[in-house]
Amino acid sequence: MRVEWLPPAIDDLQRLRDFILPHNRLAARRAVQVIKGAVGLLFANPGLGKPVEDLPDYHDLVIPFGSAGYVLRYRIQENIIYILAVRHGKESGFAEGGE
Repeated sequence: MRVEWLPPAIDDLQRLRDFILPHNRLAARRAVQVIKGAVGLLFANPGLGKPVEDLPDYHDLVIPFGSAGYVLRYRIQENIIYILAVRHGKESGFAEGGE
C-alpha cells in the first residue's frame, strides 16, 4: 500500500492550517501533525474509515482534534490510498464524489 495526496486535499490541509495559524501557531502545527499521523494509520489498516454510502471504495476517517476534529475522505484503489479531501468537523459535507 502507498498513499497519494491529491491536490485538493493538499489545498485543504493548507487551508485548515492557515485558518488556525493567526490564533495559535502551535495548534496549527499540531493539527497538521495529527492529520498526517492519522493518514499513517491507514498503511496498516486501510479500511479504518467508515465507508461512504453510495460511493464504493470511499471512506471517511474521523480524526479527533479539539472540539470538532477533522474528517478525511479517501479512496482505496488497487494498492493506493488516495487522500481526496480534508475538512473540519464543523464544515458542511464533501462535494458529491469527494473529488
